[in-house]
Amino acid sequence: GVIAALGLAAFPVAASAARPATISCGATAALTTCTGTTTESSGLTSQFKIDVPSNWNGTLTLYSHGYSFGPSPATDVGDPATGQWLLANGYALAGSSYASTGWALEQAFQDQIAVLDVFAGKFGKPKRTIAWGHSLGGMITAGLVQRFPNRFTAALPMCGVVAGGIGTWNQALDSEFALETLQAPGAFQLVNFMTPGNAALQFSKASAALVAAQATPAGRARIALSAALADVPGWFDPASPEPAASDYAAQEANQYAWDQNPDFLFGFFGRFELEARAGGNVSWNTGVDYREQLARSTDRAEVIALYKAAGLDLKKELDTLNDAPRIAANPRAVSYLKKFITYNGDIDMPVLTMHTTGDGLVEVTDEQAYASVVASAGDSTLLRQVYVHRAGHCTFTPAETVAAFQTLVERIDKGHWQGTEPTDMNADAAALVGLNVAPASFVHFHPGQFLRRFDIRDVEDHGGDQNGDTEN
Repeated sequence: GVIAALGLAAFPVAASAARPATISCGATAALTTCTGTTTESSGLTSQFKIDVPSNWNGTLTLYSHGYSFGPSPATDVGDPATGQWLLANGYALAGSSYASTGWALEQAFQDQIAVLDVFAGKFGKPKRTIAWGHSLGGMITAGLVQRFPNRFTAALPMCGVVAGGIGTWNQALDSEFALETLQAPGAFQLVNFMTPGNAALQFSKASAALVAAQATPAGRARIALSAALADVPGWFDPASPEPAASDYAAQEANQYAWDQNPDFLFGFFGRFELEARAGGNVSWNTGVDYREQLARSTDRAEVIALYKAAGLDLKKELDTLNDAPRIAANPRAVSYLKKFITYNGDIDMPVLTMHTTGDGLVEVTDEQAYASVVASAGDSTLLRQVYVHRAGHCTFTPAETVAAFQTLVERIDKGHWQGTEPTDMNADAAALVGLNVAPASFVHFHPGQFLRRFDIRDVEDHGGDQNGDTEN
């Protein structure tokens, strides 16, 4: 039923090396395009696509696409306009579809490296290889350069899940735990879905509880608290201005919109898919003090205001959360998620990340987590992070994307960062005639603190049992 409809992998796949299976190329005077498949020793296959312009400058870009609930074709670029610019400027493109859908990092790492091998066999070894990708593809990009540093020159993870898997799914659990505990106690299940039918049932129950909550002041206050525990922003529509800092009603309405779509889809169907491949529940909230979590949240003022307006006792509700029975994870499943993937901060090459400030699916606080682990590894000089003031997930314009790409290439060429200030980035985007479909919106921004453990050294001894969790 749901598994088939959503194309979700319902089994773990053993790690294996992917190998070339088929390749077919066609050429014009301007471009050679190759497509084909690679096959893993498990028998799973993935498709790939390669585009090489006749004026190839020796640089290959390896694109990693985002999360897919169902089968997706191979793609080697994030959007057509950016792809056309890259080809016109001499860059070769490559990318894989991955051998499975969902949280497919295990397969993506194998399949993307296999594409690099195919490319080298057909066109020769590139002078430089730049990894880039959006969303889960940004996570894969950061993982590729951590796991295979000798295969890459630089990386551009965009809107990426760069807090790593353990922190990301634990923070999502906190948000859903608050809504279930305070608004609809016992009404729906949060983990250990076991079957696609049960995941769909729990999603339906949670969605009904969310709609009911939105209908009352008390429920809206609880939605705001739930959002605060994951730092979900109060901005949803990229075409609308950001609500004023004191417009808490508008912020909560936008957080409700994020929950409706896409956050709950990932919280239930995405979690089910991950549990199926990892072999059990990957998340825990043992030892979490929700009073401390709220104190560090960027949404704290909104929660306080809405609780006061609703006449609810926030202290009492936080006590209820802290006293509620907790959820423990399956240590084996946690080990799988730690492997696919948790970051160690050792980047060894220039990395430029880009994120919208109003992203409610992959929160911008992920960037603080990534910067923290890079700093702990002593590699901060290799990292730069730029921000676009816009709502939405990965809602960059082609001009903003190319401006970031050019900045990264300049770092490779010159050996030092320059032009990463918002004024420089906006000017670079504005100069890209034909790509600047809207004014560029790079801004100075400092993300809040990611609220859960994310550093691989912090989670080594936290296999999801009663060891608990504390502040990073």
